[in-house]
Amino acid sequence: MKRHLHNFIHYLTVERGLAHNTLESYERDLIHYLGYIDKQGVRSLEETGKFHIVQYLQELKQLGRAPATLSRNIVSIRAFYQYLVRERLIVQDPSVHMETPKLEKRLPKVLTVEEVERLLDAQETTAAAGMRDKAMLELLYATGIRVSELISLNVGDVNIEMGFIHCTGKGSKERIVPLGRIAAVWLSQYIESARLHLLRQEKSEEALFINHLGTRLTRQGFWKIMKRYAREAGIDKEITPHTLRHSFATHLLENGADLRSVQEMLGHADISTTQVYTHVTKSKMKEIYDRTHPRANMT
Repeated sequence: MKRHLHNFIHYLTVERGLAHNTLESYERDLIHYLGYIDKQGVRSLEETGKFHIVQYLQELKQLGRAPATLSRNIVSIRAFYQYLVRERLIVQDPSVHMETPKLEKRLPKVLTVEEVERLLDAQETTAAAGMRDKAMLELLYATGIRVSELISLNVGDVNIEMGFIHCTGKGSKERIVPLGRIAAVWLSQYIESARLHLLRQEKSEEALFINHLGTRLTRQGFWKIMKRYAREAGIDKEITPHTLRHSFATHLLENGADLRSVQEMLGHADISTTQVYTHVTKSKMKEIYDRTHPRANMT
């Protein structure tokens, strides 16, 4: 069964071109599922039935797993069985007709413009690491790119003179994103001074943003950095690695940007994904109306 899982992940990587984080989710979900059915005495995937999947999901539910986790597991298991049938490794798909529960769409958490400014002013830029952090956060807010895209950037992906960056998003899709003037200034200063200091002996390192070892900064490393600055800026909202991405999109729409342009900059394949930000701006609009219109709250 492990061999089939390995081949499935290889298929998703090579033929479907899925992002690294997505591949990790599929593999993690399926390792747990295969471990469960193995404990049930199942020795071949041909032996599995719908009841095995239902029992597994019930166990996850009893363990207190969130609805989103259950939904993701169903997607992973269904995709795996579809692959097995297509490759003629099994005859019947036990996951067929299983419905994925509808999840309530949660609005993304965003910062106000004033909170973003506090966050971007929290770095001590006289130190090399502080200069790097300032350039990273300015770049994130200026472009709305994902954190995974940020840490994957190489120096050659930045064109400061022309004012854009070249990044690779989900499914290895490439896109060009405009770079704001302020972010360009800090990025230029970082590349010309702080990055050279952080490189140490790793002169051949291509990564744009590097850690104290002179190697590519990790997602976890960035996350620690952002949480620290949010704390120092006195921001008590729940912060995620995508907070600046969500704020970027929301602030653009609040200031009149059209949805298609924001979709392009975010790298969304489907405009319905971008439309969630219109709900955020509508909520903000209602709040402003209730606060400012003289007859909004008359009793």
